[in-house]
Amino acid sequence: MAEFHHISVLHDECMEALCIRPDGVYVDATLGGGGHAVSIVEKLNSEGRLYGIDRDADALAAAGKRLSPYGDRVRLIRSDFRDLGKHIHERLDGILFDLGVSSFQLDEAQRGFSYMADAPLDMRMDQSAELTAYDVVNHYAREDLTRIISQYGEERYAHAVASAIVRRREQAPISSTLDLAQIVASAIPNAKKEKQHPAKRTFQAIRIEVNDELSAIAPAIDAAVGLLKPGGRILVISFHSLEDRIVKQRFRALAQGCTCPPDFPVCVCGGESVLKLFGKPITAGPAELLANPRARSAKLRIAEKLAD
Repeated sequence: MAEFHHISVLHDECMEALCIRPDGVYVDATLGGGGHAVSIVEKLNSEGRLYGIDRDADALAAAGKRLSPYGDRVRLIRSDFRDLGKHIHERLDGILFDLGVSSFQLDEAQRGFSYMADAPLDMRMDQSAELTAYDVVNHYAREDLTRIISQYGEERYAHAVASAIVRRREQAPISSTLDLAQIVASAIPNAKKEKQHPAKRTFQAIRIEVNDELSAIAPAIDAAVGLLKPGGRILVISFHSLEDRIVKQRFRALAQGCTCPPDFPVCVCGGESVLKLFGKPITAGPAELLANPRARSAKLRIAEKLAD
Protein backbone atom coordinates (compact mmCIF):
# COMPACT_ATOMS: atom_id res chain seq x y z
CA MET A 1 0.00 0.00 0.00
CA ALA A 2 1.38 3.37 -1.00
CA GLU A 3 2.36 6.02 1.52
CA PHE A 4 -0.36 8.60 1.10
CA HIS A 5 -0.85 12.27 1.75
CA HIS A 6 -3.26 14.58 -0.02
CA ILE A 7 -4.67 18.03 0.11
CA SER A 8 -7.90 18.06 2.12
CA VAL A 9 -10.77 19.74 0.31
CA LEU A 10 -11.94 23.04 1.86
CA HIS A 11 -9.52 22.40 4.71
CA ASP A 12 -9.26 25.90 6.16
CA GLU A 13 -13.00 26.51 5.89
CA CYS A 14 -13.70 23.25 7.76
CA MET A 15 -11.26 24.02 10.55
CA GLU A 16 -12.73 27.49 11.02
CA ALA A 17 -16.32 26.22 11.00
CA LEU A 18 -15.66 23.45 13.53
CA CYS A 19 -14.50 26.01 16.15
CA ILE A 20 -12.34 23.30 17.71
CA ARG A 21 -12.15 23.25 21.51
CA PRO A 22 -8.93 21.67 22.87
CA ASP A 23 -10.90 19.35 25.19
CA GLY A 24 -13.70 18.65 22.72
CA VAL A 25 -14.89 15.41 21.13
CA TYR A 26 -14.96 15.30 17.33
CA VAL A 27 -15.71 12.81 14.57
CA ASP A 28 -14.27 12.60 11.09
CA ALA A 29 -16.94 10.30 9.67
CA THR A 30 -15.14 9.81 6.33
CA LEU A 31 -11.51 9.49 7.36
CA GLY A 32 -9.96 8.79 3.95
CA GLY A 33 -6.28 9.73 3.97
CA GLY A 34 -6.66 11.54 7.30
CA GLY A 35 -6.01 15.08 6.08
CA HIS A 36 -8.85 16.75 7.95
CA ALA A 37 -8.36 14.46 10.95
CA VAL A 38 -4.73 15.43 11.48
CA SER A 39 -5.64 19.12 11.56
CA ILE A 40 -8.42 18.46 14.09
CA VAL A 41 -6.36 16.33 16.45
CA GLU A 42 -3.45 18.78 16.34
CA LYS A 43 -5.72 21.27 18.09
CA LEU A 44 -6.76 18.87 20.87
CA ASN A 45 -5.16 18.51 24.29
CA SER A 46 -4.94 15.29 26.34
CA GLU A 47 -8.62 15.66 27.29
CA GLY A 48 -9.79 15.97 23.68
CA ARG A 49 -10.70 13.07 21.43
CA LEU A 50 -11.15 12.35 17.74
CA TYR A 51 -13.05 9.40 16.31
CA GLY A 52 -12.10 8.50 12.75
CA ILE A 53 -14.56 6.38 10.78
CA ASP A 54 -14.09 4.69 7.42
CA ARG A 55 -15.37 1.48 5.86
CA ASP A 56 -12.22 1.15 3.75
CA ALA A 57 -9.68 -0.96 5.66
CA ASP A 58 -6.77 0.30 3.54
CA ALA A 59 -7.69 3.95 4.12
CA LEU A 60 -8.09 3.28 7.84
CA ALA A 61 -4.64 1.67 8.00
CA ALA A 62 -2.98 4.52 6.07
CA ALA A 63 -4.70 7.21 8.14
CA GLY A 64 -3.97 5.29 11.33
CA LYS A 65 -0.26 5.36 10.57
CA ARG A 66 -0.44 9.10 9.95
CA LEU A 67 -2.39 9.66 13.18
CA SER A 68 -0.33 7.31 15.36
CA PRO A 69 1.77 10.10 16.96
CA TYR A 70 -1.38 11.39 18.66
CA GLY A 71 -1.92 8.24 20.70
CA ASP A 72 -5.06 7.96 22.82
CA ARG A 73 -6.52 11.15 21.41
CA VAL A 74 -7.49 9.18 18.30
CA ARG A 75 -9.86 6.22 18.07
CA LEU A 76 -10.36 4.53 14.71
CA ILE A 77 -13.53 2.68 13.74
CA ARG A 78 -14.08 0.56 10.64
CA SER A 79 -17.70 1.13 9.73
CA ASP A 80 -20.11 2.70 7.28
CA PHE A 81 -20.86 6.19 8.58
CA ARG A 82 -24.59 5.41 8.53
CA ASP A 83 -23.89 3.25 11.62
CA LEU A 84 -21.97 5.84 13.63
CA GLY A 85 -24.67 5.80 16.33
CA LYS A 86 -23.81 2.15 17.03
CA HIS A 87 -20.16 2.97 17.75
CA ILE A 88 -20.16 6.37 19.45
CA HIS A 89 -21.92 6.82 22.77
CA GLU A 90 -20.81 10.26 23.95
CA ARG A 91 -21.83 13.78 23.07
CA LEU A 92 -19.93 15.50 20.27
CA ASP A 93 -18.65 19.03 19.76
CA GLY A 94 -18.36 18.58 16.01
CA ILE A 95 -18.62 16.11 13.15
CA LEU A 96 -17.40 16.26 9.56
CA PHE A 97 -18.61 14.27 6.53
CA ASP A 98 -16.59 14.42 3.29
CA LEU A 99 -18.85 12.45 0.97
CA GLY A 100 -18.15 10.32 -2.08
CA VAL A 101 -14.94 8.68 -3.21
CA SER A 102 -11.79 9.81 -1.39
CA SER A 103 -8.55 10.96 -2.98
CA PHE A 104 -6.99 7.92 -1.27
CA GLN A 105 -9.26 5.61 -3.27
CA LEU A 106 -8.90 7.51 -6.55
CA ASP A 107 -5.11 7.45 -6.31
CA GLU A 108 -4.94 3.71 -5.60
CA ALA A 109 -5.40 2.77 -9.26
CA GLN A 110 -6.01 -0.94 -8.67
CA ARG A 111 -9.20 -0.14 -6.77
CA GLY A 112 -10.92 0.62 -10.09
CA PHE A 113 -12.46 4.01 -9.24
CA SER A 114 -10.63 5.96 -11.93
CA TYR A 115 -11.37 6.02 -15.66
CA MET A 116 -7.82 7.33 -16.22
CA ALA A 117 -5.89 4.20 -15.18
CA ASP A 118 -6.31 0.57 -16.22
CA ALA A 119 -7.52 -1.65 -13.38
CA PRO A 120 -10.06 -4.38 -12.64
CA LEU A 121 -13.66 -3.16 -12.39
CA ASP A 122 -14.04 -3.09 -8.61
CA MET A 123 -15.06 0.30 -7.05
CA ARG A 124 -15.84 -1.18 -3.62
CA MET A 125 -15.13 1.21 -0.76
CA ASP A 126 -15.41 -1.78 1.58
CA GLN A 127 -13.34 -4.60 0.10
CA SER A 128 -15.33 -7.19 2.06
CA ALA A 129 -18.56 -6.23 0.27
CA GLU A 130 -19.85 -8.66 -2.35
CA LEU A 131 -21.13 -6.39 -5.13
CA THR A 132 -18.45 -5.02 -7.49
CA ALA A 133 -18.52 -2.77 -10.54
CA TYR A 134 -17.81 -5.89 -12.63
CA ASP A 135 -21.09 -7.40 -11.39
CA VAL A 136 -23.06 -4.24 -12.19
CA VAL A 137 -21.56 -3.81 -15.66
CA ASN A 138 -21.78 -7.44 -16.71
CA HIS A 139 -24.92 -8.71 -14.99
CA TYR A 140 -27.42 -5.85 -14.61
CA ALA A 141 -30.25 -5.77 -17.15
CA ARG A 142 -30.16 -3.01 -19.75
CA GLU A 143 -33.14 -1.29 -18.07
CA ASP A 144 -31.38 -1.26 -14.68
CA LEU A 145 -28.16 0.05 -16.19
CA THR A 146 -30.10 2.80 -17.94
CA ARG A 147 -31.84 3.72 -14.68
CA ILE A 148 -28.72 3.98 -12.52
CA ILE A 149 -26.66 5.78 -15.19
CA SER A 150 -29.49 8.27 -15.69
CA GLN A 151 -30.40 8.66 -12.01
CA TYR A 152 -26.99 8.47 -10.30
CA GLY A 153 -24.85 9.81 -13.13
CA GLU A 154 -27.33 12.34 -14.51
CA GLU A 155 -26.19 11.16 -17.92
CA ARG A 156 -28.56 12.27 -20.70
CA TYR A 157 -27.24 9.50 -22.99
CA ALA A 158 -27.87 6.81 -20.37
CA HIS A 159 -29.85 4.55 -22.71
CA ALA A 160 -27.16 4.72 -25.40
CA VAL A 161 -24.42 4.00 -22.84
CA ALA A 162 -26.32 1.06 -21.34
CA SER A 163 -27.02 -0.35 -24.81
CA ALA A 164 -23.33 -0.07 -25.75
CA ILE A 165 -22.34 -1.90 -22.56
CA VAL A 166 -24.83 -4.72 -23.21
CA ARG A 167 -23.70 -5.14 -26.86
CA ARG A 168 -20.05 -5.30 -25.83
CA ARG A 169 -20.51 -7.75 -22.95
CA GLU A 170 -22.36 -10.15 -25.27
CA GLN A 171 -19.04 -10.63 -27.05
CA ALA A 172 -16.92 -10.97 -23.89
CA PRO A 173 -17.14 -9.80 -20.26
CA ILE A 174 -16.06 -6.22 -19.62
CA SER A 175 -13.36 -6.50 -16.98
CA SER A 176 -11.23 -3.34 -16.95
CA THR A 177 -11.79 0.34 -16.25
CA LEU A 178 -10.24 1.51 -19.50
CA ASP A 179 -12.42 -0.90 -21.50
CA LEU A 180 -15.51 0.51 -19.82
CA ALA A 181 -14.37 4.10 -20.31
CA GLN A 182 -13.82 3.46 -24.02
CA ILE A 183 -17.25 1.84 -24.42
CA VAL A 184 -18.94 4.78 -22.70
CA ALA A 185 -17.07 7.33 -24.81
CA SER A 186 -18.06 5.50 -27.99
CA ALA A 187 -21.75 5.81 -27.05
CA ILE A 188 -21.75 9.56 -26.41
CA PRO A 189 -22.10 11.91 -29.41
CA ASN A 190 -19.20 14.36 -29.79
CA ALA A 191 -17.47 12.82 -26.75
CA LYS A 192 -14.19 14.53 -27.61
CA LYS A 193 -15.82 17.95 -27.27
CA GLU A 194 -16.92 17.29 -23.67
CA LYS A 195 -15.38 19.56 -21.02
CA GLN A 196 -14.92 16.56 -18.72
CA HIS A 197 -14.11 12.93 -19.49
CA PRO A 198 -17.19 11.39 -21.13
CA ALA A 199 -17.04 8.39 -18.77
CA LYS A 200 -17.09 10.48 -15.58
CA ARG A 201 -20.86 10.41 -15.09
CA THR A 202 -21.20 6.69 -15.78
CA PHE A 203 -18.33 5.81 -13.44
CA GLN A 204 -19.95 7.96 -10.74
CA ALA A 205 -23.27 6.16 -11.24
CA ILE A 206 -21.77 2.69 -11.02
CA ARG A 207 -19.71 3.63 -7.95
CA ILE A 208 -22.81 4.98 -6.18
CA GLU A 209 -24.71 1.78 -6.98
CA VAL A 210 -21.87 -0.51 -5.81
CA ASN A 211 -21.50 1.32 -2.50
CA ASP A 212 -25.15 2.28 -1.91
CA GLU A 213 -23.88 5.77 -1.13
CA LEU A 214 -26.95 7.97 -1.29
CA SER A 215 -29.20 6.01 1.07
CA ALA A 216 -26.67 6.46 3.90
CA ILE A 217 -26.61 10.27 3.94
CA ALA A 218 -29.92 11.21 5.60
CA PRO A 219 -29.76 8.60 8.41
CA ALA A 220 -26.12 9.53 9.07
CA ILE A 221 -27.05 13.22 9.40
CA ASP A 222 -29.87 12.32 11.78
CA ALA A 223 -27.57 10.15 13.90
CA ALA A 224 -24.88 12.85 13.95
CA VAL A 225 -27.31 15.58 15.01
CA GLY A 226 -28.61 13.32 17.77
CA LEU A 227 -25.07 12.93 19.13
CA LEU A 228 -24.13 16.63 18.96
CA LYS A 229 -24.10 18.79 22.07
CA PRO A 230 -26.09 22.04 21.85
CA GLY A 231 -23.76 24.42 20.03
CA GLY A 232 -21.95 21.54 18.28
CA ARG A 233 -21.39 21.81 14.54
CA ILE A 234 -22.11 19.41 11.69
CA LEU A 235 -20.23 19.94 8.40
CA VAL A 236 -20.96 18.08 5.16
CA ILE A 237 -18.88 18.33 1.98
CA SER A 238 -20.62 17.01 -1.13
CA PHE A 239 -19.31 16.67 -4.67
CA HIS A 240 -22.36 16.37 -6.90
CA SER A 241 -25.92 17.58 -6.98
CA LEU A 242 -27.45 14.28 -5.82
CA GLU A 243 -25.51 14.33 -2.56
CA ASP A 244 -25.96 18.04 -2.01
CA ARG A 245 -29.71 17.84 -2.57
CA ILE A 246 -30.08 15.22 0.17
CA VAL A 247 -27.92 17.23 2.59
CA LYS A 248 -29.80 20.45 1.83
CA GLN A 249 -33.21 18.83 2.30
CA ARG A 250 -32.24 17.08 5.56
CA PHE A 251 -30.67 20.22 7.01
CA ARG A 252 -33.75 22.25 6.08
CA ALA A 253 -36.11 19.71 7.62
CA LEU A 254 -34.15 19.71 10.89
CA ALA A 255 -34.02 23.52 10.91
CA GLN A 256 -37.68 24.05 10.01
CA GLY A 257 -39.37 22.98 13.22
CA CYS A 258 -43.12 23.53 12.89
CA THR A 259 -44.67 21.90 9.80
CA CYS A 260 -48.25 23.11 10.35
CA PRO A 261 -49.98 24.83 7.40
CA PRO A 262 -49.44 28.63 7.40
CA ASP A 263 -53.11 29.34 8.06
CA PHE A 264 -53.16 27.42 11.36
CA PRO A 265 -53.57 29.96 14.23
CA VAL A 266 -51.36 27.90 16.59
CA CYS A 267 -48.84 25.08 16.18
CA VAL A 268 -50.36 21.65 16.71
CA CYS A 269 -47.50 19.49 15.35
CA GLY A 270 -45.11 20.30 18.19
CA GLY A 271 -42.14 20.42 15.82
CA GLU A 272 -39.12 22.37 17.02
CA SER A 273 -36.02 23.50 15.16
CA VAL A 274 -33.03 21.28 15.90
CA LEU A 275 -30.44 23.01 13.68
CA LYS A 276 -29.39 26.53 12.84
CA LEU A 277 -28.13 26.78 9.25
CA PHE A 278 -25.17 28.88 8.12
CA GLY A 279 -25.98 30.62 4.84
CA LYS A 280 -25.14 29.36 1.40
CA PRO A 281 -22.78 26.42 0.76
CA ILE A 282 -19.08 27.29 0.70
CA THR A 283 -17.05 26.47 -2.42
CA ALA A 284 -13.33 26.43 -3.11
CA GLY A 285 -11.53 29.66 -3.94
CA PRO A 286 -9.13 30.25 -6.86
CA ALA A 287 -5.99 29.33 -4.89
CA GLU A 288 -7.39 25.98 -3.79
CA LEU A 289 -8.69 25.17 -7.26
CA LEU A 290 -5.23 25.78 -8.65
CA ALA A 291 -3.62 23.51 -6.05
CA ASN A 292 -6.35 20.87 -6.02
CA PRO A 293 -8.60 20.64 -9.12
CA ARG A 294 -10.70 17.94 -7.42
CA ALA A 295 -12.16 20.66 -5.21
CA ARG A 296 -13.95 22.19 -8.20
CA SER A 297 -17.34 20.62 -7.48
CA ALA A 298 -17.09 20.58 -3.67
CA LYS A 299 -19.80 22.27 -1.57
CA LEU A 300 -19.58 22.65 2.20
CA ARG A 301 -22.77 23.02 4.22
CA ILE A 302 -22.60 23.95 7.92
CA ALA A 303 -25.21 23.74 10.68
CA GLU A 304 -25.18 24.14 14.46
CA LYS A 305 -27.17 22.09 16.97
CA LEU A 306 -29.73 24.04 18.94
CA ALA A 307 -31.22 22.68 22.18
CA ASP A 308 -31.94 18.92 22.50
